Amino acid sequence: MDAATTLIPGLDDVLASGNPERKTRAIRQIGKLFAQGAPHFGAAHVALFDDVLTGLISQSDPAARAELAAQMAPLANAPPRLVGRLVHDNLIAISGPLLGRSTVVDDPTLIEIARMKGQPHLLAISRRPVLTPLVTDVIVRRGERDVVRAVAANSGAEFSQAGYSSLIRRAGDDGPLALAVGQRDDLSDAHLKDLLAGSVEIVRRRLLANLPAPRHQAIGLTAPTAPAASLRRDFVPAQKAILALHRVGRLNENAVMDAAARGDYETVVAALSALSGTQIATIDQLLRGERHDPVLVLGRAIGLDWSTVYTVIAMRPGQTRALPARVAADARLHYERLLRATAQRAVGFWRLRQPDVAADDAVYV
Repeated sequence: MDAATTLIPGLDDVLASGNPERKTRAIRQIGKLFAQGAPHFGAAHVALFDDVLTGLISQSDPAARAELAAQMAPLANAPPRLVGRLVHDNLIAISGPLLGRSTVVDDPTLIEIARMKGQPHLLAISRRPVLTPLVTDVIVRRGERDVVRAVAANSGAEFSQAGYSSLIRRAGDDGPLALAVGQRDDLSDAHLKDLLAGSVEIVRRRLLANLPAPRHQAIGLTAPTAPAASLRRDFVPAQKAILALHRVGRLNENAVMDAAARGDYETVVAALSALSGTQIATIDQLLRGERHDPVLVLGRAIGLDWSTVYTVIAMRPGQTRALPARVAADARLHYERLLRATAQRAVGFWRLRQPDVAADDAVYV
């Protein structure tokens, strides 16, 4: 410890006093001293700081440990025992900086933490500049939605065959994940085919649109073409049918449900338009979007039962299969929690923003 007291005057008194406040101040001073001199320190100096700081952190406050972890994270020669203590901390403010970038933290440590800690720790690991398949296997297996999306979008992450298979399975009911996986340069043609086969139509179209032509050829597909300008939906017959129902007092939820159940998209749009007081062009645009939130808002504003709302969601253009159970459960929970007054305000906002289209102009792209 003689060398340490030469470098850090008063250290003996700090250690002997046992005063947590003095130790916290010492940690900040010593951490700053090491960070400033790290490029010039040899192994002996690093070991000296390692001994001193590791002995001090047990009685320091979390803020000081977090500050110390942030100082050590970018250093290639950060004291290894100190880093090992800090990176295992349950507080993500302390362990996070090291999990996210420290090169001193090796794969076995990352795997251990990924297996034991919670989602915030997994998320920090998922954003490291480089990740090996041994680590990503654990992240994909244990990570929840945000974690898996983050690691899939990380160009520095590598995945095993099993890891990619797991990602593709999970992407079946997660559009953003499917897009992140589909845009990876290291995705094999076989895995890309599996991903396309398991994705809903609207996600599949976006994946294909973002793929370079050589990849289309490699997987035996042709690039999607833009729809012809002349391709238009004719809502005139549906409008007339809905008007007839309205005249006899039968424009109600049953009309929406019946049309949705038989896949009559034009009649569903015309019915929702009439019931909500919103133009057909606006309803059509909302229903053709990637998200089902607008359907939830429309249904709640009108006062539709969940079964009707679900049927409308399931029959939208591009929705070629039933919603996955988890997605449907989440949508129903959001629907039940949505206040009708809130939904009606949103619909009122849509009405204000809609274009000034003549009521009898029922042909819309």
